[in-house]
Amino acid sequence: MKMKIDFVDVEFGHSDIFFMDSRAAAPSPVKPPSAGLRHTNSRTFLLEEDGVPQKIEFFFASDPSAVIEHTKKVIYLEDDDIAYVGHCGLHIHRIKREDGATTFRTIQTLEFELGEIMKGCYDHFMQKEIIEQPESVVNTMRGRVSFADKKVVLGGIKAYIPLIRRCRRIVFIACGTSFHSSLAVRGVFEELTEIPVSVELASDFLDRRCPIFRDDVCIFISQSGETADTILALRYCLECGALCVGVTNMVGSTICRETQCGVHINAGPEIGVASTKAYSSQVISLIMMALQLSEDRASLHERRKEIIDGLEAIPAQIKTVLKLEPGLKTLARTLLFNEKSLLIMGRGYQYATCLEGALKIKEVSYMHSEGILAGELKHGPLALIDENMPAILIMTRDSLYPKVQSALCQVTARKGRPVIICNTGDDEISDKYNTIRIPVTVDCLQGLLNIIPLQLLSYHLAVLHGVDVDCPRNLAKSVTVE
Repeated sequence: MKMKIDFVDVEFGHSDIFFMDSRAAAPSPVKPPSAGLRHTNSRTFLLEEDGVPQKIEFFFASDPSAVIEHTKKVIYLEDDDIAYVGHCGLHIHRIKREDGATTFRTIQTLEFELGEIMKGCYDHFMQKEIIEQPESVVNTMRGRVSFADKKVVLGGIKAYIPLIRRCRRIVFIACGTSFHSSLAVRGVFEELTEIPVSVELASDFLDRRCPIFRDDVCIFISQSGETADTILALRYCLECGALCVGVTNMVGSTICRETQCGVHINAGPEIGVASTKAYSSQVISLIMMALQLSEDRASLHERRKEIIDGLEAIPAQIKTVLKLEPGLKTLARTLLFNEKSLLIMGRGYQYATCLEGALKIKEVSYMHSEGILAGELKHGPLALIDENMPAILIMTRDSLYPKVQSALCQVTARKGRPVIICNTGDDEISDKYNTIRIPVTVDCLQGLLNIIPLQLLSYHLAVLHGVDVDCPRNLAKSVTVE
């Protein structure tokens, strides 16, 4: 079946009326409107194989997952589109005319199934999405990483790789969880590409009107692809002439349409407001991008091989961490449930993990939590530490392990009660501490495993407090306003 849509532009005046003929083939030409009309008609209908029009049922929604129960065919409206459904079908008008604006609205087919947006045997979508992470990270890598050849190919940016390699800096621009995923990969991006990298909060970036140049590459990360501040930052960077790359989970979203190239993270639909599996898939997508950009550097061959081997093992390791859920549920009930605040500390790659874990706890359980860079402990946060302040320290094995040990000594010397996230088999961590043992992996991938206990803690704290886990108060899944 084919769908026919006639588009017209609408001008709010009587003298300067503009009419746009449909670009699609039609049985007969469309006549222009008379001079006195304020608008003209457009029609939408399905054509059977014999050419006979068929009636259509229409659904309006702010997110495609809301209509998957009824249809997989969707049209995404552009800014300034007006859609009206009447007895004659779908009418799409334009508020204003722009040179070069397309007159086509592509009918897209949703690639996920109804079962993917149902809770199934789980109590909440957030719980389901945390437990789905072994599968979602495999989907993110499927068809892109050749573990045998140690190669990564992202088709969405392949044609732009030479241009990105020649840029003078890379700017990540995002909000919330997407900002944290950018922060999590900044170090490995700089290491592999040897290009300066900055990470910007989209709202602050717009407030400062940050200088952007033609030889910059700006990467915009958003789960929905509809985050208002990120879209405004994207349009600002396009005006400045920079190459703009999108990293989203929604095909056909505004960021997908307006960027020159991009990567789809393939995490699957995420219903819970608190992002979980999308964070993991964003981190892996950005690491794959860094790996592809560094293919021409022979000196980094062993490092790239180490990271790709780590990616191959990560789904099984995530499954191992998920087995810790019963113990984490007990920890949430016995140690954290009655607390008002929580500090989460780490260094290096784990600083982003601290910020993301603190965000999850505050947004779903309404408990104050703060992610702290352990190196800044003596510059103020140490004043908060006493026997009544719970703290979580991320002390997995990497080059900064001795420095985090120093932070642990500072906390215990002030009678703090730390819970330590550490690697399995780390004998330097005393049994007197509450520990969460995590498998060891490559330093730049360790955060993918470390974040899961924090996601599970936030989930069980929210359940214990009796709040709405999937729809926290005052929050929305897609932030479509500034």
